[in-house]
Amino acid sequence: MRRITRALATVLTAFALVAAALLTQAIAAQAPAKQGTRQVTFTKEVAPILQRSCQNCHRPDSMAPMSFLTYEDVRPWARAIKQKVAAREMPPWFIDRTVGISKFKDDPSLSDQEIETLAAWADAGAVRGNPADLPPPRQFENSDIWHIGKPDLVIKSAQHTVPSTGSDWWGDYVVETGLTEDRYLKAVETKPAAGAKKVVHHAVTFLLQDEGEPDLIGRGPTQGAGAGGDAGGFLNEYAVGKNGDVFPEGTGRLVKAGAKIRFNMHYHPVGEETVDQTEVALRFYPKDYKPKYYIQASHTGDFDDLDLPAGMDNIRSDGYTRLAQNTRITSFQPHLHNRGKAQCMEAIYPNGKVEQLNCVNNYKFGWHIVYNYVDDVQPLLPAGTMLHVISWHNNTASNRYNPDPRNWVGFGQRSIDDMSFAWVNYIWLTDEDFKAQVEERKGKDVRQTTQPQR
Repeated sequence: MRRITRALATVLTAFALVAAALLTQAIAAQAPAKQGTRQVTFTKEVAPILQRSCQNCHRPDSMAPMSFLTYEDVRPWARAIKQKVAAREMPPWFIDRTVGISKFKDDPSLSDQEIETLAAWADAGAVRGNPADLPPPRQFENSDIWHIGKPDLVIKSAQHTVPSTGSDWWGDYVVETGLTEDRYLKAVETKPAAGAKKVVHHAVTFLLQDEGEPDLIGRGPTQGAGAGGDAGGFLNEYAVGKNGDVFPEGTGRLVKAGAKIRFNMHYHPVGEETVDQTEVALRFYPKDYKPKYYIQASHTGDFDDLDLPAGMDNIRSDGYTRLAQNTRITSFQPHLHNRGKAQCMEAIYPNGKVEQLNCVNNYKFGWHIVYNYVDDVQPLLPAGTMLHVISWHNNTASNRYNPDPRNWVGFGQRSIDDMSFAWVNYIWLTDEDFKAQVEERKGKDVRQTTQPQR
């Protein structure tokens, strides 16, 4: 009997010691920080950062693999969050903040101070904090993400089944919009069906309609970034990780009643049968509003003679596009494939002056992001300016996205080939408008060379 009593006493003592240790840890985790140290909590400091920069993707039924809406959701990922934000891999925003223009619309990137806050929170044990400090939950209109906001019209392509194996497939589907009146387009976005992004290499959409006479300033049958014009009613392009095109106020495109949309699709088998039905979303100006300027997107700085030897890194290519007219640039989107590493775009003025516009110094094939400039920093470039697009590729095993570093790679349409150009949104300006906008900018130091600290 004594042996049983002693054994029971030993067990109870052990339990008491463990409980005391756990209680001590819990108290320490919630206790005020020691003098001279910074106490960071989820409710007061971390949640506002996640709401602004992370929750749009990190929520149920969205594109991210885990939710960041609550403390219970986020706590297991504290260390991973610290690692990803410190490397500036998350949130996905790969503009070099030290080069060129840094003021962009809908910029989710974190300031240095915000990164330090998230790191300090993870290092201190990811403390919850006072529930009273928690900001109101962010409200989302629907579970389907449209970066352009709630669309006025969504058009679906035909359903397409991608087999588990086989070669890449290219093809076109033409779909009625059902539009019964002319409307001016304010924003556009294309995306594959949920679960099908892994097989959609690209989806390029075109407007099929009677163009008629030019309707807005800067719209003409032969106008374009170079000699190529508007590519026959180009509407929008999707590549993996793409967000949307939001046009600056006063710019747009006319979508006519009875218009059709052509979906140009490129599918790539990934080992399992997948069904896709790609959608394009249109957001219009109010019915009584007519924008002044026509806006278009065009390939810029194409370089088709790519030579990427196996096992080589930092392979540079240079492409050039001459602007035949006065131009206002509203966005920049690098386009490379899996071996893409970085891309910069600079303007070479007719007088020889060179201005660095932007660099993406950590390109990720999984994120074809459109970087939409804030209106007051959109580059104003005179006719005759040359846009110089400089790209770098990494065809070595150190590139974790490289499907096969043993092979030479050149330009091509397949997913295993590569490319080198930028999508750029343009507004063409008359001499009078260009001069007026340049004068308006004079004396204003609107270009930011470093990201504002929040």
